[in-house]
Amino acid sequence: MAVIRNASKVAMAGDPRRRIPRTDSVLADPRVVVAAEGADRAVAKAAVVAAQERAREGRIAPEEVVAAAVSALAVGPRRVINATGVLVHTNLGRAPLSPAAVEAMEAAAGCTDVEFDLVAGERARRGRTVMAALAAAVPEAQDVHVVNNNAAALVLAATALAAGREIVISRGEMVEIGDGFRLPDLLESTGARLREVGTTNRTNARDYADAVGDDTGFVLKVHPSNFRVEGFTAAASVAELRALPVPVVVDVGSGLLGPEPLLPEEPDVRTVLRSGAALVTASGDKLLGGPQAGLILGRADLVHRLRRHPLARALRVDKLTLAALEATLRSEPPVRLALHADIEDLEHRARRLADRLTRGSPDGHGDLRGGGVECGVVSSVSVVGGGGAPGRELASVALALPVRLALPLRLGEPAVVGRVVGGRLLLDLRSVPPHQDDELARAALACT
Repeated sequence: MAVIRNASKVAMAGDPRRRIPRTDSVLADPRVVVAAEGADRAVAKAAVVAAQERAREGRIAPEEVVAAAVSALAVGPRRVINATGVLVHTNLGRAPLSPAAVEAMEAAAGCTDVEFDLVAGERARRGRTVMAALAAAVPEAQDVHVVNNNAAALVLAATALAAGREIVISRGEMVEIGDGFRLPDLLESTGARLREVGTTNRTNARDYADAVGDDTGFVLKVHPSNFRVEGFTAAASVAELRALPVPVVVDVGSGLLGPEPLLPEEPDVRTVLRSGAALVTASGDKLLGGPQAGLILGRADLVHRLRRHPLARALRVDKLTLAALEATLRSEPPVRLALHADIEDLEHRARRLADRLTRGSPDGHGDLRGGGVECGVVSSVSVVGGGGAPGRELASVALALPVRLALPLRLGEPAVVGRVVGGRLLLDLRSVPPHQDDELARAALACT
C-alpha cells in the first residue's frame, strides 16, 4: 500500500494542474491589480476563477492564468490587428469597414436625415439613399430591402411567404449556419414546414418539380457554407427551377453582388437573379465588406410583401448600419483590397517588416531598441472565411516569429492575432492592411 501511495504522490507532482496559481496570489499580481482597477472585487475574483478553471481543463497552461484573467477584465471591445490570414474572420467581427464607412457612421452618430426629406421638410422613406445605392449596384433587382443579418432575411421571407405552408429544399442544403444554429430549426420557427427532396449528394430539377404543389410557399436554394461536397454529386441550377409555378428564393450567403474571377465557384447576386431567382438574400458583412446586414433583392411584389410584413419592423437596421452600408457600396472596402492583394507587394512588405523586427527598429528609420526579435519570411495560405468560398486558398506571405510571442501579442494594445503552425507564430499579411504595418512592428518589438 505504501508503494502505491508513493507512486500516486509522484504522479500528482507531475500533474501540471498543481502549478495553477492560488486565487489570492493571482489577485495580488500587479497586472491583475491594474486590470481590475475600478471593478468590484467579486468581478475580479470571478475572472481569476474562470481562468483557473480553463487551466484545470487543459485549455490554457498554468502559466497563462494571470494573462487570461487580465484579458477577461479588459473593458470594452479592444482593437485587433487580424494577422490570421482569414479575410472575413467571424470571431474578429467579420469585415473591417472602409474609412468611408467609418466616416459615414461618425456623421450618422448624431441627428441625421435617415427618415427625413430635408427639401420637403417632412418624413421620408427610411434609408432611401442606401436602397438607391444597392439598387444601382444590382440593376437586375426590381426592388431591394435591408434587415439586420442574412438569417433575418431568411426568417422574414419564410414568415411572409410560407408561414403555415411548405418550403421545398434539398436535403444536401440543410446546413448549420454557425454557433449551433441550424437552418431547419430557423425556418421551422416561422411556422413553415420543410419538404426535403433529393439526397445528401444529389438533387435534380425533377425532385423539386415532383414536390411542388398547392401548399408550397417557395423553393429555397442555399449555398453551402464552410464545407464542400465533392465526388458523385448533382444539384439543380436556378435556371432549371425558374419555370416552377412558385418563387425560387436563393441564399447566396457571402455577399458578392457581382461575379468574382478569383472565386469562380462563389455565387453572386446579379448572376443568380439573371438565372431566374425571384428573391436573393445575402450578407452585408462578408465579401461585400460592409456592416452586419441582410440584403433582400428581387421581384418588386415579393420585396414589397416582406417590407410591409409586421416582422420587418423588428428586423430593421439602425441608422449607423444604413450609413456604413451605403458608404461601403460607394467605396472599395478592405476585404476586397485584401482579396486582390498582389503577392509581390506582400513579399516586399514582409521583407521590410522582417528587417525592422530583426534590427529592433520600430519606426524603420534607424531608431534601434538595442534588441530585435527573431523573424523570418515564409509562404503562407490565406482563406476567405465567414463561410465564403469554402476550400478556396489564396497564396500569401507571412512573418514567422517565435511562438512564445503569441500570447503577449494577443494581450498588447492593439492586440495582434496570428496563427500557430509548426511551432511558429505566423502573421499573415494578406489580412493586414498596409497602413497597419507600423503598428504591427511596434507591437511585436514591445513583446521582446
